[in-house]
Amino acid sequence: MKNRIVRAIAGCFILISLLLAVYVNLNWLWFTAFVGANLLQSSFTKWCLMEDILTKLGVKN
Repeated sequence: MKNRIVRAIAGCFILISLLLAVYVNLNWLWFTAFVGANLLQSSFTKWCLMEDILTKLGVKN
């Protein structure tokens, strides 16, 4: 369950930041890069900050 929520949040962040880059300012692409970098590092380290946040909010596995 938690993995699905993390993926959904990451996908929403990426889509929203792309829309903001198109309609507001291209600098929003830095946020897209940040999300992508975090996804990449979590694939290597098996640690994800969003999972820790969701755990503290009471989301179960």
